[in-house]
Amino acid sequence: MLKIRLKRVGAKKQPSYRVVVADSRAPRDGAFIELVGTYDPKTDPPTINLNHTKIDEWIAKGAQPSDAMKSILNQTTKE
Repeated sequence: MLKIRLKRVGAKKQPSYRVVVADSRAPRDGAFIELVGTYDPKTDPPTINLNHTKIDEWIAKGAQPSDAMKSILNQTTKE
């Protein structure tokens, strides 16, 4: 099954994340299929850059967003 989830990047104690489409069995920071956005929680407010077109295409193909991604997607659709 495919998941839309966060991949952690950045230095120790300074996380930033890439939003990726990956196989659910792959490790969190392992191989992914496609990069569809970025998320930086350290800024105020958090910086969220998403390619909604690609995300919608992957959801149509059967990819499921993780719980964290559902929350981020809800934040961006309200704006």
